[in-house]
Amino acid sequence: MHELSITEHLLDHCIREAKKRHAEKIRVIRLCIGQLNGLVPDCIQIYLDMLSEGTIAEGARIEAEFLPVKVRCRDCGRDGEITPHHLACPHCGSLRLQILSGKEFYIKSMEVDIDGDKSTAPDHGLE
Repeated sequence: MHELSITEHLLDHCIREAKKRHAEKIRVIRLCIGQLNGLVPDCIQIYLDMLSEGTIAEGARIEAEFLPVKVRCRDCGRDGEITPHHLACPHCGSLRLQILSGKEFYIKSMEVDIDGDKSTAPDHGLE
């Protein structure tokens, strides 16, 4: 259910940024989501569909890219990637890990219409 409040903030932010760029329509919102974040893109899409009705984001599609979980082992000192299903150091098997990344959530880009033309708005200021 936390996707509802996140989607409300996401929608507000995207509309503000799109309007700054004089966009008439938001087509696609591309998100980067860390694998440990727990967010479900399908839930965000459902809430976006409901919340965006009557806005420039109505009909916008969510595209999500999942970012890996990166860790540093406190025993062997090496960095590596793990999955939420295998939480041990990939080098020595230790469970004493420091999480370096994997909890991120940010807007990578948006595809918008400006004066009838499709354009991709990069992530400048969209995080």
